[in-house]
Amino acid sequence: MRLTKFLALCGVLFGVTAAYAHHSFAMFEMSKNVTYVGTVLEYNWENPHTHIIVKVPEGRDKATVGTWDVEGGAVNIMARQGWNRATFKKGDPITVVGHPMKDGSKGVSLFYVQMPDGKRLYHDIARPAADGSAPPPPANGVQQ
Repeated sequence: MRLTKFLALCGVLFGVTAAYAHHSFAMFEMSKNVTYVGTVLEYNWENPHTHIIVKVPEGRDKATVGTWDVEGGAVNIMARQGWNRATFKKGDPITVVGHPMKDGSKGVSLFYVQMPDGKRLYHDIARPAADGSAPPPPANGVQQ
């Protein structure tokens, strides 16, 4: 009987964890692409999401000046797109194209990074359309 209760509890906890892991991208303006050109302050290669902290200096588009938290995918998702823990280091120049927060705060959902050689590294769920633009957001606002 104890084993049955234990297994039931494990099943409930697993279900809650799985439900929590699927979060909405509704806070981002997924139909809008903004380019941020600056310097890497931090590159965090960790789960549940990678993060690039980018400093955009004065002299750029006023709307992009400041320090931005660029959220990517989980490390396994990013690795499938060619990213690794050494892709960036503090001080590296960076050009990020991403989807800004709807509320105007300094957060961005990664679409892609333009590398100095012109190569693009994409966030897995943000594979581009044939013309290179962002894919349309899902109808219910939730990325799977």
